Amino acid sequence: MLGRILVVGLLAVGALVLRNQVKQARGSRMSTTTESVEIDVPVSTAYNQWTQFEDFPKFMTGVMDVRQIDDTHLRWRAQMAGKEEQWDAEITEQIPDTLIAWRSTSGAPNQGMVSFKKVSDSRTRIVLRIDYQPRGVTETVGDLLGAVSMRASGNLQRFKQFLESRGNETGAWRGVVSASEPSVTTLTTK
Repeated sequence: MLGRILVVGLLAVGALVLRNQVKQARGSRMSTTTESVEIDVPVSTAYNQWTQFEDFPKFMTGVMDVRQIDDTHLRWRAQMAGKEEQWDAEITEQIPDTLIAWRSTSGAPNQGMVSFKKVSDSRTRIVLRIDYQPRGVTETVGDLLGAVSMRASGNLQRFKQFLESRGNETGAWRGVVSASEPSVTTLTTK
């Protein structure tokens, strides 16, 4: 009996703490998640595959469709917190074999970057950072429970499996997008 009372008391305290955290987290607060993975492919192979945005649904949970509008604009469609969301994103900086940065231009506010670092001639470390603004109670609770971090980590693991099982990229875009200038310079395309 005492054990049951203790469990009920702990659950009540936990619910109050979670409710207070949800209240504090709602609003304009941006959350950040950073995840990484090492992949057994050269840095250029990992980078080239990441530039193939329309392939993202093949390894990213919840991503239904990504359409590349032009060199720097993407239209996303995904399942988020049990509902379908659509948004546009703009690539704000892109340096071959180094990084790709973006920001949303519609939909839920988000931005981030993915960086590529050569570990050896045949191994690459990828670091993904996402800044996002949870909307509503469901997204806020998911954020507090680490749902975005778990999804990002799982997506990186599936990217690793996808690329290592193929051994090579499905395509490449080697253009440069400068953070200081809105112009795009194409180095090579494949």
